Amino acid sequence: MTPERALDRYLRHLTIERGLSPHSLAAYRRDLARYLAWLETRDVTDVAALTANDVDAFLAEVASGEPRPAASSLARLQSSVRGLHRFALREGWTEVDPTTRLVAPKLPKRLPKALTIDQVDRLLDGAGPAPGAQHEASAVQLRDRALLELLYATGARVSEAVSLDVDDVIDTEIVRVRGKGSKERIVPLGSYAREALAAYLTRVRPDLSRRGRASARLFLGVRGAPLSRQSAWLVIQDAAERAGLDANVSPHTLRHSFATHLLQGGADVRVVQELLGHASVSTTQIYTHVSVDTLREVYASSHPRAR
Repeated sequence: MTPERALDRYLRHLTIERGLSPHSLAAYRRDLARYLAWLETRDVTDVAALTANDVDAFLAEVASGEPRPAASSLARLQSSVRGLHRFALREGWTEVDPTTRLVAPKLPKRLPKALTIDQVDRLLDGAGPAPGAQHEASAVQLRDRALLELLYATGARVSEAVSLDVDDVIDTEIVRVRGKGSKERIVPLGSYAREALAAYLTRVRPDLSRRGRASARLFLGVRGAPLSRQSAWLVIQDAAERAGLDANVSPHTLRHSFATHLLQGGADVRVVQELLGHASVSTTQIYTHVSVDTLREVYASSHPRAR
């Protein structure tokens, strides 16, 4: 089996059987195209001929290149190569997996960046006035406010939010979110998000829908087409700028804030895991460190012998 054919079948496997998102597939494609280009310079025509030394040589060459790649980029590249070779072994194209001795690079533990509750309020106001506020909101502001309220109320990834259909909002009280691997989860909507969505759906979306081809997507652009991830990112950037917040506020910042505020409010970590759609609770537990920091601050300021 040639490396080119192996890659093509592996990508189809990731698309059809594992249901990876287009964003994840693009990352796999970029990494493995780089690997195949390197194999081509070595005249490798059969994946069965590859050895552990070949894989080590490729990764070492990438690691020593200029500019030096980040540890996270090397870890992702290593994971992509390992996935291809494990797939080749399962399919019977090779008798040996040359990646079994690979050791993943140690990544620094980074606590998720979360906003305070006050900062979230300012960000939401930066998107547009709340429904019923003294100042009347424009159509775009009502849409943007609804989008940000939903992101913070559900902890959804931006790709999940822009992929929602109108029918995914059930009885205005819960939303059906499709996460990684097309796994569905049900997340409640708070009163603020329900009010913002109701205002958008009744006062804005019908007009946006008439401007373009009929679409079932919940969030639409000004021309009636489904709102893209990039456009949603810009909505948040603009709102953050108007709110006077850090320029690094992103859609994922609201997801981090959602999880952090739930845990600080006493939510069980396994409930937060379910709401976020994490496959493992260990992924969710990183947010507990943020809450521990809060406990330290309260302890330091409150206990008579803390200082």
